[in-house]
Amino acid sequence: MVNKWGDPIVSEPVILRVEGQVATPCELTRQDLKAVDHRFQIADVSRIDPQRQGRAVTLEGVLNLVRPQPTVRYLTLHASADDFHASVPLDQVRQLGLFIYENDGQPLEATAGGPLRFYIQDFAACHSGEIDECANVKFVDRIELSADKGLDTRPVDEEDHEELHRRQ
Repeated sequence: MVNKWGDPIVSEPVILRVEGQVATPCELTRQDLKAVDHRFQIADVSRIDPQRQGRAVTLEGVLNLVRPQPTVRYLTLHASADDFHASVPLDQVRQLGLFIYENDGQPLEATAGGPLRFYIQDFAACHSGEIDECANVKFVDRIELSADKGLDTRPVDEEDHEELHRRQ
C-alpha cells in the first residue's frame, strides 16, 4: 500500500486491544497512543517516578477512546508474553494509571516491559488490598473492562511473589 505521494505506508503493529463493556472496543498502535489528546500525555514519566523512563498516556485517555459502560467496576490487564493477568478496581486506578509506550521516541523495549507497560503512580495511595506492586504489569497487550473481577494470576503469598520476581 502507498500514500498519495507513492511512498510506502508503514503500518505499526497493534500493541493494545481494549475490549469488554465499552462503547467502542479498539486496537491501538503506538502511533494511536501518541495521537491521544495532549491532556492525557505524560512526556517524561521520570518526573513522576525517577526510577521510570519514557512517554506515557494516562488510563483516563484510553478510557475516553472506548467509553466504558456505567456498570464497569474492574480493569483487567492481560500480558500474553508471560501469561500474567491482574484485575483491579477501576475507580481506584482511573486517575493514577498510565501506559508507558515509548522511550526516547522509540517503541518501549521488552527489557523495560514493552511494548506497553501499565504503571500505577503511587500504588500504595490506592488503600486497597487489591492493588499492589504486581498491578504494575509489564508486556500488557490487552485490557478488559467489566462489572466483575476478571482473571488475576498475581501471587497470593510472599513465597509466590518472590518466585515471580526470580523468574523475571
